[in-house]
Amino acid sequence: MPEPLPIAARPRPPAVSTDSLLGTIRGLWPYLWPSDRSDLRARVVITFVLLFASKGATMAVPFLFKWATDALTAEVAAGGPAVDAGFWALVIGAPVALTLAYGVGRIVMAGVTQLRDGIFAKVALNAVRKLALETFQHMHALSLRFHLERKTGGLTRVLERARTGIETIVRMLALQLAPTLVELVMVMAVLFFAFDWRYAAVVALTVLLYSLFTYHASEWRLSIRKEMNDSDTDANTKAVDSLLNYETVKYFGAERWETARYDRSMARYESATVNTFTSLAWLNAGQALIFSIGLAAVMVMCVLDIRAGRQTVGSFVMVNAMMIQFYIPLNFLGFIYREIKQAILDIEAMFAVLSRQPEVTDAPGAPDLVVSGGTVRFENVRFSYEAGREILKGVTFEVPAGRTVAIVGPSGAGKSTLSRLLFRFYDISSGRITIDGQDIRQVTQESLRAAIGMVPQDTVLFNDTIAYNIRYGRPGAGDAEVEEAARLAQIDGFIRATPKGYRTEVGERGLKLSGGEKQRVAIARTILKGPPILVLDEATSALDSHTEKEIQDALDRVSEGRTTLVIAHRLSTVVAADEILVLADGRVAERGCHAELLARGGLYAALWNRQREAEDAAAVLARAQSLDDLAPARARSDEEAIEGERAAAVG
Repeated sequence: MPEPLPIAARPRPPAVSTDSLLGTIRGLWPYLWPSDRSDLRARVVITFVLLFASKGATMAVPFLFKWATDALTAEVAAGGPAVDAGFWALVIGAPVALTLAYGVGRIVMAGVTQLRDGIFAKVALNAVRKLALETFQHMHALSLRFHLERKTGGLTRVLERARTGIETIVRMLALQLAPTLVELVMVMAVLFFAFDWRYAAVVALTVLLYSLFTYHASEWRLSIRKEMNDSDTDANTKAVDSLLNYETVKYFGAERWETARYDRSMARYESATVNTFTSLAWLNAGQALIFSIGLAAVMVMCVLDIRAGRQTVGSFVMVNAMMIQFYIPLNFLGFIYREIKQAILDIEAMFAVLSRQPEVTDAPGAPDLVVSGGTVRFENVRFSYEAGREILKGVTFEVPAGRTVAIVGPSGAGKSTLSRLLFRFYDISSGRITIDGQDIRQVTQESLRAAIGMVPQDTVLFNDTIAYNIRYGRPGAGDAEVEEAARLAQIDGFIRATPKGYRTEVGERGLKLSGGEKQRVAIARTILKGPPILVLDEATSALDSHTEKEIQDALDRVSEGRTTLVIAHRLSTVVAADEILVLADGRVAERGCHAELLARGGLYAALWNRQREAEDAAAVLARAQSLDDLAPARARSDEEAIEGERAAAVG
């Protein structure tokens, strides 16, 4: 299978409007006629050759039917075939031979049509794959802001519908609409030359009325279909959101609330779907009425011509066969229009995503980041997520190569924003962020992120095996390297104790593992990646004290010799940092080592004292709870002692 197109090398979506059929065709054409695939272009040519061949066979079938009917009518009028004609002459007479030819014609018609569809399938599915791949890649290239503004369920639905829409529109245009138009032209030509202009006029009027009715009825149905799709997307989004937050639902006993919420969405979907099928019934009934009137008119005209001696009985059969045969693809005209129109809407949504420019892009000709030591420096960095609300207000600090710098401060001070900026999830408003003197905006994002390892507060794992999640740090790593990383992260023993070992499934978002186990997997993944720069974004704040100590020991080993930026909420985890920065209101309020900051008696000392008081209160509460648990046992022991003394006195 070909390798996925790299982000920078893939073609950009064409700058055309895709809200019309012509615009959509222009947008899809480079994928249906790829400049780099001569084999696919040859398939397109062969497909259209076979299209005309199949329609030629389609037109020949009614003629064979007519000739067989006329030959049989002539024999009947003559009293049957000559008795002395011989056995083979009787069997292989004109009526039989023409009937056999009619059967062969239908076989050829069907065979060539299926061959055409089979040859074109490779072209259609290649276009589907390439566009779906580009959309998927582009979604990953878009900024974090884009994804935070959208619901994942709705976004994946756009990709799914677009993939189906591309396949639909390609199949409908090449294998349904184009053959129908070719057959219409052929039918009109046959009726004009084999009969007269009146037949062609009636058929043309029938097709015109049929098309106009189909267009207006389908337009009416589009709003109904759109409502159905919107309600379907809404129901799917709610289902995904609820199932991803399974534990939260259980915590609050909200199953009934979630079920009712989902049922309301499904009720809207049910109502819209019923309206869709009802409107479809009206459309089909109207189409059948218009065509039946046109067919009856042509047949009556043929009956009158037969009576006048201008046509034969075979012509009557031929007109009927041709019209009924033409009705089959014509009947799909409404379906084709509806599907193409829906596909245009779905593809338009996909092209809207493709046309969305990434907020963060590589500079033209950007080189890869070269890390010699790993010194990270923020120089007067300013940043805001939205205008009028600045998060960072001129932050300046340096993390020397191989040293550890911690960022602490109250919630909302902008601590986690620093890590997002270092990874270039966003670009800063002003200032510079450099690594070994190289501005991170001037190097490739791929090389930048390859040089940085992250252990976040909330580790989200892929719904796969433990081995897969650890190997995600370096996909080409061998089993021995994965196991060594797990051993260094102190999770190898736990993994080997499970029945499936490294093949143990972690579940959706890693829900089958505890918080500490997930963090150890994240640490193992980072160890395997082996980056020179490490970011620990509140990596232990969600863990209990015992687990925190174990994880902290593992993190200390990982950060040895690496440039480490620690973003922490619990100050006890950063007391050993080479330097601690206190961030407040988007600025560096204090800096220094733990002892210096405590001696200064400023914001850091206040945060430290507040946390120690909270920890002391929690410890007192825990001891009180422990004493409460022991009280019944002590009371029983006292009672037993008294009873013993009484027994001794009595004795």
